[in-house]
Amino acid sequence: MLDFAIFAVTFVIILVGAVLYLYPSSRRASGIPGLNPTDEKDGNLQDIVNRGSLHEFLVSLHQEFGSVASFWFGGRPVVSLGSVDQLRQHINPNHTTDSFETMLKSLLGYQSGMGGGASETMIRKKLYESAINNTLRNSFPLVLKLVEELVGKWKSIPEDQHTPLCAHLLGLAMKTVTQLALGERFNDDAEVISFRKNHDAIWSEIGKGYLDGSLEKSSSRKGHYEKALSEMESVLLSVAKERKAHKKQTVFVDTLLQSSLTERQILEDSMVFSLAGCVITANLCIWALHFLSTSEEVQDKLYQEVTEVLGSDPVSLDKIPQLRYCQQVLNETVRTAKLTPIAARLQEVEGKVDQHMIPKETLVIYALGVVLQDSNTWSAPYRFDPDRFVEESVEKSFCLLGFSGNQTCPELSFAYTVATVLLSTIARQLKLHKLKGQVMDVRSALVSTPKDETWITVSRRS
Repeated sequence: MLDFAIFAVTFVIILVGAVLYLYPSSRRASGIPGLNPTDEKDGNLQDIVNRGSLHEFLVSLHQEFGSVASFWFGGRPVVSLGSVDQLRQHINPNHTTDSFETMLKSLLGYQSGMGGGASETMIRKKLYESAINNTLRNSFPLVLKLVEELVGKWKSIPEDQHTPLCAHLLGLAMKTVTQLALGERFNDDAEVISFRKNHDAIWSEIGKGYLDGSLEKSSSRKGHYEKALSEMESVLLSVAKERKAHKKQTVFVDTLLQSSLTERQILEDSMVFSLAGCVITANLCIWALHFLSTSEEVQDKLYQEVTEVLGSDPVSLDKIPQLRYCQQVLNETVRTAKLTPIAARLQEVEGKVDQHMIPKETLVIYALGVVLQDSNTWSAPYRFDPDRFVEESVEKSFCLLGFSGNQTCPELSFAYTVATVLLSTIARQLKLHKLKGQVMDVRSALVSTPKDETWITVSRRS
């Protein structure tokens, strides 16, 4: 229970602290309906702990106070928006930074470029996105190869044998991201295993207690985390040095090396993509295959589309936009799984939502996990139904939330590409089957993940 409480407390501190630490505090009351602080020092922190996660806390908050609600973090008011209509009204011109990236960099202690002007920030953001797009274009055959290796392995598994989705798909994501981000050095499984060990150690502490001081109370935990971070940074610096000397231009880090970024900035962006790219890609694939295993009808529709669009050819980058139903499946996966349930922005100018004024420098939380299952926006919101995305209004709502279109998180765009290759390859060769009685419990943090290993069985498509 203590570990769970530490997890819940830390996640809130990460979320709020990461967005606020660069800015002065505004202590003006918002006048928005919501909770009074239960503790003068901590605000509503204990209420969040009692609910189990920030997402569950926001669900209860919006159920009680409506789609615009407030609570307190320490002595500071926080506003949460819990419906599409309110998000559409929200005025905040700061679209130069990604909230996920901001939180992650803050937690890692990375600050280079974060205090720069809007134009500098936008240039760096565009470079980061360009680096991801370039590596997908240059290394797409490698993505296909890694996916085909996994599917080939699954084809050899007896039909009554249980297949662990989390273990296999985290492995696929780790291989894909390291090789596309850092190059052929990670063709060596030993390098990937070593990298994964440090990756897991860092990410596990991101989900626990770095900012709440719990690491300071455990010298062994702190030492383990710092050692993992140092080793991973050393690897990233070593890779950058090797590739700069050979002037290669095929993977993510190569694009950064050709730019005017400093060595430190290249390290930071490589770390963010390595961490976030793996976690988002793995969990998008895990949830997608889990939901597919629950619906033979969806699998058959996907098979029909893949056959019509691709014929007997393998999927290619230029064909992916034509796989519309596959896109719907992934959109519905993100929605149903609440893949990234929280986003946060600092209100840079005074804004208004409904009749409520939001003062400048107020932290505004987008309760995406609440919005994604709001019955006013989505019919039968708890049902997995890719066909809902046939409707233009549904697609527009999804785009407004930042899950598609120009505001999509670049790591999520990367994950969509890998997941499309995976789904299209599986659909033609295999059928997925859920295990009777298996219950999927969710851990809602920066990325929603299964609490335990998720199992399926597979059979060959005849």
